[in-house]
Amino acid sequence: MRIIGGEFKGHRFNPPAKNWPTRPTTDISKEGLYNILANKIDFEDIKFLDLFGGTGSHCYECISRGCRDATYVDKFQGCINFVKTMSAKLKIEDYLDIQRINVFSYIKKCEEQYDYIFAGPPYPLKNIPEIPDLILALNMLAEGGLLVLEHNPNVSFTNHPKLDDQRNYGSTIFSFFRP
Repeated sequence: MRIIGGEFKGHRFNPPAKNWPTRPTTDISKEGLYNILANKIDFEDIKFLDLFGGTGSHCYECISRGCRDATYVDKFQGCINFVKTMSAKLKIEDYLDIQRINVFSYIKKCEEQYDYIFAGPPYPLKNIPEIPDLILALNMLAEGGLLVLEHNPNVSFTNHPKLDDQRNYGSTIFSFFRP
């Protein structure tokens, strides 16, 4: 895995594979996503939330591009430990708030608003279709904010009233929602 752009462009990292409960976004699909986001977001001015953060890849990417207010949420202690190690290695601890909590618990208690939210849930998660409505109903996106939800073709948001765009990268789909 690597950081695609910005200050840490090209930096490679390898999360432990044994008993690792993640499905990291592939470099090819992540590069496609961030090429799109570069035209939609000024990373230096955003407050970013990474739900189902896993390896922390999206936090590193946003911080590498200038974000100075990123929140990472995951419940798996192995992921938390890895992201803490990477955060120290990249010297980005001041820009990254690491939260060990179930994503749905975090969403329900959240009182913050974010400019950009990325959610990369495990594909087998049954309540993926609920995620956009929960985030939008709780007003977690700032005005003009953007939610990107990564999912596979088994989930469709084609008829969702807040769907703004959708991009396919093989079996990876990014659905973009606006408030």
